[in-house]
Amino acid sequence: MPRPANSLTSMDHLVDILDLEQIEENLFRGQSPDVGWQRLFGGLVISQALAATQRTAPADRFVHSLHAYFLRPGDPAVPVVYDVDRIRDGGSFTTRRAVAIQHGKPIFALSASFQLDEPGLAHQIEMPDITPPEDLPAPETIYEKFLQHAPEHIRRFWLRERPVEIRPVSMTHYISSDRLEPSQHVWVKANGRVPDDRRTAAAVLAYVSDMTLLDTALFPHGLSVFDTSIQGASLDHAMWFHSDPDFSDWLLYTQDSPFSGGGRGLSRGAIYTRSGRLIASVAQEGLIRKRATD
Repeated sequence: MPRPANSLTSMDHLVDILDLEQIEENLFRGQSPDVGWQRLFGGLVISQALAATQRTAPADRFVHSLHAYFLRPGDPAVPVVYDVDRIRDGGSFTTRRAVAIQHGKPIFALSASFQLDEPGLAHQIEMPDITPPEDLPAPETIYEKFLQHAPEHIRRFWLRERPVEIRPVSMTHYISSDRLEPSQHVWVKANGRVPDDRRTAAAVLAYVSDMTLLDTALFPHGLSVFDTSIQGASLDHAMWFHSDPDFSDWLLYTQDSPFSGGGRGLSRGAIYTRSGRLIASVAQEGLIRKRATD
């Protein structure tokens, strides 16, 4: 029996909108939540496109990588249609492509590769030694300490309820114009239960992967994505899935930016469980163009 709407957590709502409506064999429709933004959150489109490709992949194959391009701003007022192309089913790997469509035009394109589980050589880099989330300010403390005098759009971002709680190890870049090192560490945790299902977990992790990543490319310039002088937007997104996440606990999203130039910034990320297991690697290039002042 469906639960009353007022009993649903924000994560429950996200899981619901990742359960796409199938309207034809390779066509799916996704809804978007009303969060007051002028355009769709990129992480939502990534996660829904991945969910659409997963619906057409064999049951015994799971996503190991995705590569995507943002083509046009998404409209949060209308549904998104995902058209999936079943490119290849090989002996071990399956390839799918999804195009997200609104108002008759493509807004996003994603390619995903799926693989049978198999053993192999294994290693990973160590998780950095970072302040644990319990020793960092909670959202209400962040507001009291950092955001009382912040611009209204920054306060709205941090105070609205989200499917994932975010606790940055440092908030300096939001309150300072100093030029900082292009790296940051962010703890994230699901605001509600994520179903014990590998496909749903992968889609939720894809949603998380777009959070705060572009910010890192602005740190060396004394700017943040909330700076109204910056035109910022994701251009492309790549993600590699290494192992299953544990959404019952905090995850560490460690990020750096090796380069910016030509109106673009490149950011990289690694997502770890609290125990130090690497579960995903991420790379994204974004637009970080100064707005014209004339």
